[in-house]
This record gives sequence, structure tokens and C-alpha cells, in this order.
Amino acid sequence: MTTNHNHFLDLAFYLAEKNIGHTGTNPSVGCVVVKNGSVISSGVTSKKGRPHSEFNALNNLKNCTGASLYTTLEPCTHIGKTPPCVDIIIKKKIKNVFYAFEDPDIRTFKKAKNILKINGINSKLIKSKKFNDFYKSYFYNKKTLKPYVTGKIAISKDYKTINKKKRWITNNTSRKIAHLFRNKHDCIMSTSKSINYDNALLNCRIDGLNNNKPDLFIVDLNLRIEENLSLNNLLKKRKTYLITLKKNFKKIFKYKKLGYKFILINSLESKQDFSKLFKRIYKIGYTRLLVESGLTFLNCLIKNKMMNDLYIFRSNNNLGKNGKNNDTTEYLKKSFLSKEVTINLNGDKLFKKNF
Repeated sequence: MTTNHNHFLDLAFYLAEKNIGHTGTNPSVGCVVVKNGSVISSGVTSKKGRPHSEFNALNNLKNCTGASLYTTLEPCTHIGKTPPCVDIIIKKKIKNVFYAFEDPDIRTFKKAKNILKINGINSKLIKSKKFNDFYKSYFYNKKTLKPYVTGKIAISKDYKTINKKKRWITNNTSRKIAHLFRNKHDCIMSTSKSINYDNALLNCRIDGLNNNKPDLFIVDLNLRIEENLSLNNLLKKRKTYLITLKKNFKKIFKYKKLGYKFILINSLESKQDFSKLFKRIYKIGYTRLLVESGLTFLNCLIKNKMMNDLYIFRSNNNLGKNGKNNDTTEYLKKSFLSKEVTINLNGDKLFKKNF
């Protein structure tokens, strides 16, 4: 029992965290309904983005007259594929609405307050310092019409990104966290060179999350992806796009028969090329993109200022002659001036760079 608004908003954010990366172009929103100081219902945006959290929390409630609703994002006011959330809030006779962020979508931005007021419902924006960056990717999506791009790479203590003798550089704990990262993104980008080298599946291999396979974008300008990869067995279970040059039209047919989809481009050299590509990916319906590739492609994204965040998993061991790099580690070394993430990785360390 409590009347602490921040407490109930925190609960709503914990709910919203559950479906980050699984709600399409809609943000993951959490919602709790409170009456007489107790939570009587809760909801989160459904996978693929609908129904919204407010609908999920209120739809089956029979008696919530006079209750307060706490939601992480301003309730929507526009008619889309579903009715606006303010409608069910009004219908269920909610008394107070508290929300932590205003929705940047111009169809809703700062409109909920007036609509609710006309219907006798109090509303208040309560900003959350604890979850200040929660909708960072969503705000970026709305501003740029591009997915929020996060890079991930593993290095040894002596800055080597390839282990000549083993498949992995970091330990099992770090790799599990990396799989959790995949679970928070709706798509992954890599290169045919990296996938051919590792025979990588790029899925989420954690108990309880095994069925989550983010859709995949493979940069393969000359169509060199191998046809006997383990990855090819998953083509019916998730969408996999090959990003290749238009001139490869004759080669495309055999890969289509395997189950690949295609994004055809003229070139991928300049910032403008990358920007155009990412806008196409966003238009298809992807908002959170995780880059898992070799150092060369990662550096290319950084140099062209197409990276939003970079996570660096660093092993506590030197590789020496057993390690190598295919490109400069200058950008990675600069990133260590950034924030170290507080997490126990059994000897490994994790750093985060915001660009």
C-alpha cells in the first residue's frame, strides 16, 4: 500500500522492459492500474505492437471507477489500427492518469491531457530520472525514421578481436549477456564474411528465450554467402535479408530459392548510402538494430557516424600471437574513455560508448 507515484511508474517501466525489441514500430509501454493504494491490474504492449498496454490493463476490469492509471508513455489519442487508448480510459471511468514521457508521435504529442480533462479525468506528467533514457531509441526512430543502431564486439585484454585458435574471446557469462542483447532487438546486422567465418546462427540461446530469433540483415555486396551454413536451416523461421548490389541480379535467383529476401542497393560506401539503407530497414518495420560483425564493418559504421551505442566485451586475458585484427582498433581504444557497465562477468568487463 503506497501513494508514491514514482513507485507505481517504476512498476510500469519494469513491465515495459519485458517486451523491448518485440513491439514493432510501436514502443513497449508498461501500465499499472491502482485503486485504494493497491495495484488491481497491469498491462504491457503486446508483441508486434498491438493491443497497447492501457487496453491490456483495462479491458477485462469490471470495477475500476475512480482508479488511477500509471503509464510509461502518454496515452495515444489517434485512431490507427486500434482505437485510441484515451477511449478505454474514459470508458472505464479512470480518475487520474500519470505518465512519465510525452509521446513524440505528432498524432498524440501533448494531446492526451486536454482530451482527458474534457472528460473530467486528471492527468499529470511525472518525469522519471531513473528511466530517463528508456525511450531513447523510440525518440530517435521518430526523429530520423531510422532504426536505433547498437554495436557489440568482443576483444581481448591486448585489443585483439579474432582468436586464431578458439571461436570465442570472452567467457560464457559475457556470451549469455550478449544473447540477452539479441533478445532486446528486433533485427541483427552482420556481414557474409563474418557469418561464413563463424558459421554463425545469431539467435538467442538462453533457456526461456530460445524461440526468439531476431530477423537478420546480412551485408553481402558480392553474394558470397555460403550455401551450406547452419543459418540456412532457419530461413523458414525468421526473415533473413541479403543486402547486395543491384548488378548481382543473375545470382539472386538461387538464393531466393533457399528462402532469402533481398534489399538491392547501388553502393554502400558513404554516410548517405548507409542512411538510405537504414531508412529502408525502418520502413520495413524495424526499430532496434544490433550490429554483430567484424572490426572492419563496425569501424565503417563508426566513421560514417551511423552508430548510436557500442558495447565492448573485454576479456581479462591477452591473446598475443593467438590473436589478430583485420582493421584498426583506434576507435575501440577511444571508447574505453567511456562508461564501464557495472556488471559481474566473472573476470570480463563491459564498456558502453554513446555516440
